Amino acid sequence: MAMAWVWTLMVTASVVFGLINGTVGAVGNAALEGAAAAVELCLHMAGVLCLWSGVMGVMRACGLAEALGRLFRPVLSRLLPRASRDPETLEALSGNVSANLLGLGNAATPLGIQAARRMARHTNGRADGELCRLVVLNTASIQLLPTTVAGVRAALGAQSAFDILPAVWMASVLSVAAGLTAAKILSKIWRD
Repeated sequence: MAMAWVWTLMVTASVVFGLINGTVGAVGNAALEGAAAAVELCLHMAGVLCLWSGVMGVMRACGLAEALGRLFRPVLSRLLPRASRDPETLEALSGNVSANLLGLGNAATPLGIQAARRMARHTNGRADGELCRLVVLNTASIQLLPTTVAGVRAALGAQSAFDILPAVWMASVLSVAAGLTAAKILSKIWRD
């Protein structure tokens, strides 16, 4: 609801300033061009999302996603020990981390929600440290292949959409480390 107000205020301010400056025609043209560019970007992104979701489906069908999940289990069991004792939660967590590594935030979100719901059953309506760490892992997520960002870059004409890999790797590792450190410190401060 708040975003609706923000967008309404932005549009209203644009029209008012366009009227004041006598450039309301340019405001209208910019709105139409922006809408066309948004539709085009959505179509490009839909293609990228379908491609990588299909890759994730193939990985599940051939057992590679499960093998990747087994690879993450030792790390996840140290970060989220209680959640890793439940096989269904661990499966959702492993799938979530796998999708995030491929840069598929949209495919990772349902798995993250499923894991969070299962983990929240034992928290009495209040997020515990483990659930907060899951949110940090989802929000900051380490990405090996930033497919969504590369798709946006390709749609906007980048010659090499994946030339950002070293920067993405460094930024995502640093953000996960900072987030997990902050979650650990804050969980000690606000411990029940």
